[in-house]
Amino acid sequence: MAQGRERDEVHNVALGASLSVRWVQGFPKQNVHFVNDSTICYPSGNFVIFINIETKKRTVLQCMNGIVGVVATNIPYEVVAFSDRRLRPLIYIYNFPGLTRRTKLKGNVLLDYTLLSFSYCGTYLASYSSLPEFELAVWNWESGVILCRKSQPGVDVSQMTFNPMNWHQLCLSSPSAVTVWTIERSNQEHYLKAKSVKLPLEDGSFFNETDVIFPQSLPKDPIYGPVLPVSAIAGLVGEEAETFRPKDDLYSLLHPTMHCWTPTSDLYVGCEEGHLLMVNGESLKVTVLSKIEDGPPRVERNLLSPVTMAYQKGGVLASGIDGFVYSLLIKDTNYKVEDFLEVERPVEHLMFSPSYRMLLIQIDKGSIFIYTFGEEPTFEKVLEACDGKFQATDFITPGNEYCMTLTQSGEVCVWGIEDGACVSRIYLNIQATVLACSPSSLSAAVGTETGHVYFLDVRDVESPHEVHKSFLSKSPVQHLLYDQRGMYVLVGTSEGHIFVINAKPSSLFEILGFIEMGKGILQISTVSPLETDIVEVMVLSSLPETRRSRLEIFSLPEILPEVSASFADERGRLRDEFIHKFVYETEHTLSSAVLNLHSNRVYGFCDQVPYICSYLLPEKEHSGVHILKPYQKMQSKLYGPGMLSLSPHGLWLITIAKCGILYIRDIHTLETFTRCRSHSHQGHGIQSVRISMDGQSILVNGRDDNTLVNLRWRRFGGILANDILEYSQQLTTYLKTIMDEENDYLSITRRDSLDLESESEHAVTENMQLSTDSSQEELVKVNKTEEIPWIQQKSQEAIENEVKLFSNKRKEIKRGIKALAKTVLDMMEENEAADDIAKLEQQEFGLDLEELERLHNENEQEVEKIRKDVEMQNLAKRYLAEIIKEECWNSMAVKGRALKCFHIPCVVENFPMKERTDEELKELKRVVQQKKIETECLKLRKEIVEVQSAIPMVKKHHEEEDEEEEEDGTVKDTSLPNYMLGSLSTDFRVHTSLLSSQLELHSREEKINQIILLKISAQRHIKPWQKAKADLLVTREMERLLLTRGPDSRRRALMDMMGGVLEVKKEDILRMVIPQPQFMVKPDALWSEEERKLFKEYEKKVKELNEERDKYRKSLEAEMKKLQNSIQESTQNFDEHLKRLFDRRVKAEMVVNQEELKINNLIFSLLLDEEISSRETFLNNYLARKQEERNQTTEAIRKSREDLDMYKEHYDNLLAEDKVLDRSFKKEFSEIPSHQVDILYKLFKRRPRIHKHKIQAETTSLVPFGERPGSGKLNQDAFAQLMKAMDDLDSINNMPEGLDTSVWEHFCMARRAKVENEQKVKQKAAGLIEMVAFLRRRTEDDEKVQHEIEKVFHELILLQEDKVKFQLNLTIQILLKQGQVELENFQLMLDYSDAILINKIIIEDLNSVIRNQGQKKVASMMESKEVHKGIFQIEWEHKKMEMEMEDLNQKAWDIQMLFFSKDRQKYLNEPNYETLIAIQIGIMEQTIAVLDKTHKKNVENCKKLLKKLRRYSNQKDIANYTLGCNLREELVAVSERKDICNAMGSKLTCEKIAKERYKNMMRQQKLTKISKQQAEQISILQAEVERLRMKTFPALVQM
Repeated sequence: MAQGRERDEVHNVALGASLSVRWVQGFPKQNVHFVNDSTICYPSGNFVIFINIETKKRTVLQCMNGIVGVVATNIPYEVVAFSDRRLRPLIYIYNFPGLTRRTKLKGNVLLDYTLLSFSYCGTYLASYSSLPEFELAVWNWESGVILCRKSQPGVDVSQMTFNPMNWHQLCLSSPSAVTVWTIERSNQEHYLKAKSVKLPLEDGSFFNETDVIFPQSLPKDPIYGPVLPVSAIAGLVGEEAETFRPKDDLYSLLHPTMHCWTPTSDLYVGCEEGHLLMVNGESLKVTVLSKIEDGPPRVERNLLSPVTMAYQKGGVLASGIDGFVYSLLIKDTNYKVEDFLEVERPVEHLMFSPSYRMLLIQIDKGSIFIYTFGEEPTFEKVLEACDGKFQATDFITPGNEYCMTLTQSGEVCVWGIEDGACVSRIYLNIQATVLACSPSSLSAAVGTETGHVYFLDVRDVESPHEVHKSFLSKSPVQHLLYDQRGMYVLVGTSEGHIFVINAKPSSLFEILGFIEMGKGILQISTVSPLETDIVEVMVLSSLPETRRSRLEIFSLPEILPEVSASFADERGRLRDEFIHKFVYETEHTLSSAVLNLHSNRVYGFCDQVPYICSYLLPEKEHSGVHILKPYQKMQSKLYGPGMLSLSPHGLWLITIAKCGILYIRDIHTLETFTRCRSHSHQGHGIQSVRISMDGQSILVNGRDDNTLVNLRWRRFGGILANDILEYSQQLTTYLKTIMDEENDYLSITRRDSLDLESESEHAVTENMQLSTDSSQEELVKVNKTEEIPWIQQKSQEAIENEVKLFSNKRKEIKRGIKALAKTVLDMMEENEAADDIAKLEQQEFGLDLEELERLHNENEQEVEKIRKDVEMQNLAKRYLAEIIKEECWNSMAVKGRALKCFHIPCVVENFPMKERTDEELKELKRVVQQKKIETECLKLRKEIVEVQSAIPMVKKHHEEEDEEEEEDGTVKDTSLPNYMLGSLSTDFRVHTSLLSSQLELHSREEKINQIILLKISAQRHIKPWQKAKADLLVTREMERLLLTRGPDSRRRALMDMMGGVLEVKKEDILRMVIPQPQFMVKPDALWSEEERKLFKEYEKKVKELNEERDKYRKSLEAEMKKLQNSIQESTQNFDEHLKRLFDRRVKAEMVVNQEELKINNLIFSLLLDEEISSRETFLNNYLARKQEERNQTTEAIRKSREDLDMYKEHYDNLLAEDKVLDRSFKKEFSEIPSHQVDILYKLFKRRPRIHKHKIQAETTSLVPFGERPGSGKLNQDAFAQLMKAMDDLDSINNMPEGLDTSVWEHFCMARRAKVENEQKVKQKAAGLIEMVAFLRRRTEDDEKVQHEIEKVFHELILLQEDKVKFQLNLTIQILLKQGQVELENFQLMLDYSDAILINKIIIEDLNSVIRNQGQKKVASMMESKEVHKGIFQIEWEHKKMEMEMEDLNQKAWDIQMLFFSKDRQKYLNEPNYETLIAIQIGIMEQTIAVLDKTHKKNVENCKKLLKKLRRYSNQKDIANYTLGCNLREELVAVSERKDICNAMGSKLTCEKIAKERYKNMMRQQKLTKISKQQAEQISILQAEVERLRMKTFPALVQM
């Protein structure tokens, strides 16, 4: 219960623990960027790393959604933008150096962003995405909205930059194209417009491209019809026809590699072929710059393809793959190459700092250099990258100061734990695989692909070095680890061997033995508690055939180095009984497994299911394989194969997987108490993780992102920290003494290792010098210079021992083998002398039956393989022969045959013909039926239309032609003569009545039907009387045969009695033999007289028979000569007939060729018709697209005009408000004295001066782009400075004397409102100018599209004309007779270019028309007599109409003399009335400007006059004061006189006059005041009228 409560407390404490990133070590794979003048940044894995160039201090920014994609920086705003690489990625923008997120941009991209670029001024960000959108988007990153976007499918872009002098231009380049995009803005609307740069050919020359859509240089062919573009010939009708080019017309262009902008908005483009191009930013005209060679060309290093470029004053800095940075000094169209800097590796990126005082150089390895300009330039390495990705990492004991990394190329680096600085590095120049640091000494081990293990001395971390090397086997080292106490090094190879090496340097890293495991070792886990004297080792391997995993656990005692000879056999294999090896299997596959510290439980990571399982090991020993079942299961929440590892104290279970998240779990409950995403699945997760001995640091190495992350604890304390710190202290105390002792041995280990290596080499040499005695033939012989692995050395030693032990026995066996071989040889000699039947085969004397069986099986397999190959070849040939036979023989309805002459070399062949298919027969039937219907319809029309009187003449003409044909013996079709039919087919009795005339084949269907009808096979035509005669002959022959047969009884009797003959034939004489008398066998002396007489008769008969035979032979010879002569005559006649048949066959072939020529002509015309149709379809589609584009441009113009009108109205209102503020100023301050109002008005017009920051002369001389155009931020800063200066003007110190404070505050508020309104007016005016320019560009685009539409209409009209001409101007085939015609006067016309072929009927019809017209002419002349009579009446009417015409002209003149204003006349008469109005508006604006200038000048004159009047007023005041003093004296005198007058009682007349004058003066003063008020009201009304008038006219304000 106490333990459970303690675990719960630990878990509760752990819930508050978390991990944070201490530092990240990675190297750039992308371009490095400047954030400000002293900081650079680059992405690595899930982080963006910032490096201060001066202090080398690093700062990291982590992307929480996975690996960082592309990065861009904005120097004026000091912000960094980067994208992630998840599905539907986002773009994040962070401030620097605060690293707080400013905004997050979310677009419609599905997979990934490939490029980001900030504009040099303004809050604009351009992004480009990859597959599938290939979308260019322009963002306002402050507001987080997309201003405009454009997609170009299939176009990959390698570089994207804004124009530093104009954010409206954006250049995108790829290895095949350079495109300049223009961003057009109208108020809040933005539009993207692209223009491609026409690149030169590979040799630098330019290719004059022809217009694919409207080619102008196509030749005219009057015979074969119109010549169409290649796209129409190819049958293309869609958008692909606009860019289609044949293969022969494609030329290789230059391949751009890099570009950079210039201060004049031009582009420098470097090409892969070595050319440097200059592209004009406005016209995009390309100029190939010429290279000037001062001296001999550099052969060893030539600037062929600049990989990167950076612009500087007077040229560019460029670098290629040769490791040099060149300065290209450009002047006009020439440039000169000078060496600028030499770098150790090929340069991939060049970039100037914002102040252009530093040049950043990034090489292909990832290292970064800074070149500082000045009187004494400096070249400094800011970042040195490792050679390759991190293969393994580990802590140097005790793990609180340094760690080590290993790359695949064998580079070992030592890093500081606190700051991640590189302390030292060593290059082993090997193919390294794994790395491990020893807990018992300051040494490390490195495994290689070649099977070596290198031991390094790391006592001095600043200079580590190699101290020992062990060659274990020739298979790669895949696993290498130390046990917890550092007693042994376990090395696992790909062959399944695990080598045990003494880890102590005092033993010179002795190899103790090896253990054989199955191939496919996945993980090795060790347990070495402090309180025990053994090391438990567990090996995990896979069993793919059973879909299980195998766990093999064995023990290594602490005394193993002392008793290793007894634990291992002669070959170095450790015996299973001594190491207590046990084998276990799990029911499912595991990707990782570890053994706990108590060696009683195994934790495994399931491969196929997302679970972590624990297995209890049985306490009792067992033999064989024990199946383990899960004791505890916990869902891992990870995907992909994972890896498990234990913390040093064994209470934490660390899990990593492909997802890139590190989980730390409680070993007892398997619950997660902390997690950290250090890598991502895009980089295939985490490769390895290492935790320090005290648990304070965790090293996490990515698999493919080449990023090493050092994690530290945040809020780490309590029981969670006490357990591992306590264990760390115990282990450190235990290892302290051992480390001190073993570290001392490291100094002598290297020397001893070298001695041992020399001894081993000497031993190898001695082994090679051994005698070649037969007892040592089994030794493995190697080359003297080849290094032998340890396992092979042990095997050789074992073999040598066995040879020495069994040498006598082997000699005895060899003697027996020699005797047996001699016996076999004797038997083979006897076999050679034996008969063939008794002789044995050679292989039967082989004594190795297994080898004989193997050779026999191999022979059978080879024979079977050859047999199958031959069968397949024969089958293929039979299949090909069957196809040829089916195509050339079986499918022929008429087989190919030939007749050969007997005496002359002449052969007549027939025409093989294929059988028609059902579809062809059906089509032929349809066409024949159609032609028959057409023929009948034509015949009916002729009967209806033709004159009946012409019918007898036609019949007579036909009868005459029929008679002539009967006389000639041939049948011809009268509908079409041969010369019009185009062939001699009628001579072969071919029925041509269904064929159409060549002059009538206009439509496509008619031509197709004609082709079908021309392919009808000709049948032999037989005349009716010939057919009747043949039928009669056949009938008579049948009757004769029937009569001659008679009854069969007579024939049977004759056959039975006389063999079927009535007399002996002469041929039987040759077979007749006279029998010899029997007595002739006796001698002549014994014959009797009678016998002698019989003998004489016998001789006489024989003589007669011989004479008959001679006569018959002579008659046969005479008959044979007669027959030979007859045969000779017959064969000669046959040859003559065959010769005539050959001539006939030649004529038939000529007819066939004629028909085929006609068919080819028709097919050509059909093909040309299809091409014309394709061209017409394409033009219609192109027209539809252009009309749609026209609709879009029209809509854009309409919308732009509406926006412009609305914006202009707002501008007018704002301008009127500004004027009202100016004019109402005195009204607002009418309560104060007028002189104070004037002073305030002067202050009201006063504006503070804003002092611009002066740029240092040195910076001005370095920065090539100078002052860039203002941006929104600069405008805001300027306005803020203006408001700050206004605060100074609003100070109470600037208040005029005698002015009330409240009035001053009110004045300051009014002035501030006036200043703010003026700024708004300026901004609105700038926007108005931009909108007017945008409307003008849209209008130009609309005019361009309209021009294209008109061009398409014109092309369609021309195509229709060509199509009509092609359909009317037919190509016909005419037969002409061969011969000569003699003329007296050679006046034959040879030029027939303007001749036409017409039918004779047309001429006859024309003659009949002429006759009819003549008759009509006569009739018309008769009618003209009657018409002549009405001429006088018509003349009178003509005079009458002339008089009416004069009257009407007079009325028209009166109408013209009516009043008509000039404006109306201009509107009616002027064709460009709008242009005239625009000119007048411009003149009026200039007039207004002149009036405004005159007004200002008048105001200045008035002010001067006012000053003069004020001075005059002061003088008058002084005079008035003097007069006032005089007046007092006069008043005294007057009063005295008045008293005297009053006393006198008389009233002076002058007093009345003075009173009346005073009244008049007061009345005049009142009227003057009223007139001033009315004048002010009139001026206000005039201003209102002017504002209303300006609404109807455009006000163009010069900014």
